[in-house]
Amino acid sequence: MTVLDARALNRATLARQLLLDRADMPVADAVAHLCGLQAQEPQEPFTGLWSRLRAFDPAALSEALLERDVVRMHLMRRTVHLVTAADALAWRTRHGAMLRQRVLGVYRREFDGVDLDALAKAGRELLADGEPRTMAETAAALAERWPEPTRRALGEMVVAALVPVAQIPPRGLWRTKAGVRNVLLASWLGREPDPPAPEGTDPVGADLVRRYLAAFGPAASADLRAWCGLAGLPAAVAAVRGELVSFRDERGRELLDLPGAPRPDPAVPAPVRFLPAFDNALLGYHDRGRIVDDAHRGLSVEGARVVLVDGRVAATWTAAQDTVEVAPLRRLSRAEGAAVAEEGAALAAFLSAGASDRVRIAADAG
Repeated sequence: MTVLDARALNRATLARQLLLDRADMPVADAVAHLCGLQAQEPQEPFTGLWSRLRAFDPAALSEALLERDVVRMHLMRRTVHLVTAADALAWRTRHGAMLRQRVLGVYRREFDGVDLDALAKAGRELLADGEPRTMAETAAALAERWPEPTRRALGEMVVAALVPVAQIPPRGLWRTKAGVRNVLLASWLGREPDPPAPEGTDPVGADLVRRYLAAFGPAASADLRAWCGLAGLPAAVAAVRGELVSFRDERGRELLDLPGAPRPDPAVPAPVRFLPAFDNALLGYHDRGRIVDDAHRGLSVEGARVVLVDGRVAATWTAAQDTVEVAPLRRLSRAEGAAVAEEGAALAAFLSAGASDRVRIAADAG
């Protein structure tokens, strides 16, 4: 079985994630290809798409949200994701049990003796009036009947797990600050999420395997589980295994992939790319060694924005007062520093709507 080293996996990841070459595709198509964008920080997906699409216009993503072509919701790993309307409706039911278990993992004692099915029914009935509500407002309306859980726990259980909801604009619009208001996903998108599959079948799971590999492969089953958080995926993998090809990584793990998916020559140059906080190019794997050194692995879950140099995390970045500030994690060569400065200036111009191209690179680490 062919062994793919870290550099080969890195280049494959960059190609699948649209980070090796910026793509020419509509915003909704990019969101679909990427299986969604992590979006608990509402402005971060704009940088994520700017780094992936040629001539990206942030107004196009705002319009997609307003037109309900894409939607913000709790999904993979119980984190807020920006996904297409079609994927929201197709995937939400399959994620329901995982969402419930993850909220219980935090608040289990508070829900001892609580009939969660009854709570879900009451939550749906409350939100059926179409009135956008915050999590706190939702919890307050249900607290008289369920006084034992804290308001925080009650709100999270209903809004993040039991009831399929969408976070509606202006939350998530370009250069807009707005709180989270929730409405039923069915009322926002015009129909109910797809029902559960017949017992013994898992078409959504099989689709997720294929879609994940198209955006993240080659990858191990553990990587797939780390990305979505779902149980029961070994059966879905087994169902589509005949469609897939296999490799091994340097640790001997089996990696699965779609036969026609891009696996570039490891010698292909990789351009500098600025990634937003919580980008799935990092978080979408159990083994993140293909893109970040073990010493810096924690950056991906701490919400640090990172800079890829030669395809790997080599710096962090922030933006303030129309200036992009870069903090290297290792010594950059003269050519690398120049490339970081050039891409950073372009990012500064994007974030400031053309008002500034200032970029400042701190002294090298090490």
